[in-house]
Amino acid sequence: MAFNIYDLTSFNQSIDKFLYDNLPSFWAMIVEMTIIGVAFLLFYAVIGLFLVYAERKVCAFIQNRVGPNRVGPYGIFQTIADFIKLLMKEIIPIRKADQFLFNLAPFIVIIASFMAIAAIPFGLGLHAIDLNIGIFYVMAVSSLGVIGVLLAGWSSNNKYSLIGAMRSGAQIVSYELSVGLSMVTIVVLAGSMQLSEIVEAQRNGWFIFTGHVPAFIAFIIFMIASTAETNRGPFDLAEAESELTAGFHTEYSGIKFAFFFLAEYMNMFIVASIATTLFWGGWMPLHIGGWEGFNHVMDIIPPFFWYMGKTLVVIFLMMWFKWTFPRLRIDQLLKLEWKYLLPVNLFNLILMALVVLMKWHF
Repeated sequence: MAFNIYDLTSFNQSIDKFLYDNLPSFWAMIVEMTIIGVAFLLFYAVIGLFLVYAERKVCAFIQNRVGPNRVGPYGIFQTIADFIKLLMKEIIPIRKADQFLFNLAPFIVIIASFMAIAAIPFGLGLHAIDLNIGIFYVMAVSSLGVIGVLLAGWSSNNKYSLIGAMRSGAQIVSYELSVGLSMVTIVVLAGSMQLSEIVEAQRNGWFIFTGHVPAFIAFIIFMIASTAETNRGPFDLAEAESELTAGFHTEYSGIKFAFFFLAEYMNMFIVASIATTLFWGGWMPLHIGGWEGFNHVMDIIPPFFWYMGKTLVVIFLMMWFKWTFPRLRIDQLLKLEWKYLLPVNLFNLILMALVVLMKWHF
């Protein structure tokens, strides 16, 4: 197909061969890991800054406001100015905090998101690691972030931080079940846990369209549960400003606060990326049966653009979701998961297994 011209696999293999031919194996591996690490750091920073700016503009649009419009054209440098301010801000020492755990917590949160993003396929041959248990890996490493949240709340020696951490822990652990089950529903449909194979299985149609009703239900549940898992509104009980000031990161300032702030937006990007990969075909173009001219035009668009476009649409849905609905109470939050989403998810998983067994999918 036409979009195979964008396959970067042979390019990556040539770099790998060049390094191993000219360097000892150990140093070749170190150079490769350094290149990938620097690329992810730059990507992380750019996406994080862009999403902060985008959320401010989306929020302003929904609430009929202007948004950032002073620093740079359309306020595009406002987020960069805020980032510089956070870097230069004094880190306020907390006298009775557990200093080691207090300083460790932001790194755990940000490292967990780094580990998760490594397995996501951005395009043909454009992923850091392609594990045959990619879904399981993403579920495992993304759940590590709650450890950083709990440590941040407990080590701060602040009652508001502790309550925020306890809420966040209960919320994340609860909604991980629905996120995991909705992902398993797609694993049943695709017949593989490898993310690249799941994308490849959608070559002739994205699962949101070809997976019948169970795939659509799984997508809706995934969007709700993943929004809750990332502590975003209307599920941001862990950071309820009217009750808990800033929740688990109340006592953090400067660059440490920036780590939590950036990790939240990167977790949103990761969640949207997984939704794109599992339900919207990843980097696969849109094809319509019998429309050969249309399909050929779609093939010309690079896979990375397809991937980023779909991911940004999902992110917009999450932002729209946040700025439209009021915040839930903590009892309503947990009731939604345990009394509604989880039972529906379990039934939907069985339904998907039946659809696959009877070959009712498209």
